[in-house]
Amino acid sequence: MKITAVIPARYSSTRFEGKALSDIHGKPMVQHVYERTEKAALVSEVIVATDDERIAAAVRSFGGRAAMTSKDHETGTDRLAEVAARLDSDIIVNVQGDEPLIDPDMIDAAIAPLIEDAAIVMGTLKSRICNLHDFLSPNVVKVVTDSAGFALYFSRSPLPNFRDKWNDLKDEAFVSGKLLCYKHVGLYVYRRDFLLKFSQLPPTFLEKAEMLEQLRALENGYRIKVVETSHESIGVDTPADLEKVLAWLKKQ
Repeated sequence: MKITAVIPARYSSTRFEGKALSDIHGKPMVQHVYERTEKAALVSEVIVATDDERIAAAVRSFGGRAAMTSKDHETGTDRLAEVAARLDSDIIVNVQGDEPLIDPDMIDAAIAPLIEDAAIVMGTLKSRICNLHDFLSPNVVKVVTDSAGFALYFSRSPLPNFRDKWNDLKDEAFVSGKLLCYKHVGLYVYRRDFLLKFSQLPPTFLEKAEMLEQLRALENGYRIKVVETSHESIGVDTPADLEKVLAWLKKQ
């Protein structure tokens, strides 16, 4: 089974322009993502999908593979699908280009269910929420799953709504597991044929309401397998996030 990891990376970003090329210990951020993704045992090849020659040149300079895509894509999934259409891979993994601390084990964990069960067309990850800030923050996407580990819903709102436990909304309740809830980790795995079909589906009501693309799959009746991970990563959306990454690496 051929498994290709694609890293969408664009230069233009409202909150942090050119973040893919941000220097982290002498390497551009996209190189950190690329090298960590290469270490995933189940990944056959890694490609950076970009619409900017500066990013493509940076990738080629460290020996990586870059694929140029249209500048007109509105989402990373559209960029991913354009590259996937040129490949003969069985499975496509979407590794976000702003996750320089992504652990290779997280990638393998998300891929494994699609290898084990041919009926699963899409997979992702979740991790425990351990503080009140993340539970309440609209920037932290929450997910609830069924007993088999398939997503029931994703939301920017607190999820689930602990109706009778508002007095327990304290950090220690989340740490202890008294209030058990999960945040979504934005790494996706698709069967290639499903990805191409998914990218052609029109945006749905809930997707547009929450601004969460994965809801398009649920609204169209497709199941998403969600695997729990204990690994933490730091997504870089702003210069402040980059400082968090640098601080974390300094501690290591």
